[in-house]
Amino acid sequence: MDPSPYGDDLRLAHVLADQVEPITMGRFRASDLVVESKPDLTPVTQADRDCEATIRSQLSRYRNRDAVIGEEFEPTGHSKRQWVIDPIDGTKNYVRGVPVWATLIGLVEDGECVMGLVSAPALGRRWWAAKGAGAWSGRSLAKAEQIHVSKVGEVSDSSFSYSSIDGWREAGRGMSFLRLTSEVWRTRAYGDFWSYMLLAEGAVDAAAEPELELYDMGALVAIVTEAGGRFTSLEGEDGPWGGNALATNGLLHDAYLDRLAPDES
Repeated sequence: MDPSPYGDDLRLAHVLADQVEPITMGRFRASDLVVESKPDLTPVTQADRDCEATIRSQLSRYRNRDAVIGEEFEPTGHSKRQWVIDPIDGTKNYVRGVPVWATLIGLVEDGECVMGLVSAPALGRRWWAAKGAGAWSGRSLAKAEQIHVSKVGEVSDSSFSYSSIDGWREAGRGMSFLRLTSEVWRTRAYGDFWSYMLLAEGAVDAAAEPELELYDMGALVAIVTEAGGRFTSLEGEDGPWGGNALATNGLLHDAYLDRLAPDES
């Protein structure tokens, strides 16, 4: 991999993923796994909390000047450098024994997503990127291949991955979404981090979700963009700041933005 000013941060992210993998895998498909509902009615397990607590503890040791934003605990610190953590992205899959879930570790500096790592131990895969060093996938830094987005340039030839249909209706884009799904070559609801990693690998050409939090996206942006893609909100704002996401191979981005515009009233 090419050198990057964020190489040390990326290596630390791999160490953090190594440390929390026994926590998440140790409780995955456990018969006594306790699942609770948060105030927003989304599920959470002790594995989520233990994973994030471990990452925060290590960051306080090795990056004590940096801020931390995570899903399960209040933000800590004030810094231009912010670590963005989702301990288990895909908790609903996790609690049902579906292996498509991951720990997301991202770094934002001065409002730019400069590093991201996605660790999916039940799939035996990781994806990562640091600004200026490309996007990679494999089991470790030593066993990796560089990844790139596809070169599909027509919506009618594109493969589109999304999450739930209901979310698009609730976001006032249900009709736009349905029209788009009838226009593309193929649709699949891979969902969560998986859609965006398949995009970065060139296996799908566009991925979108109508409602997301910063911790859902913080680790994904650098991987998509370093793979040659584009990541914005549904309004076209670059980065993970708009509360939703559209990621494409870049060639399709403007066309997808047009087609996923809010429904006419």
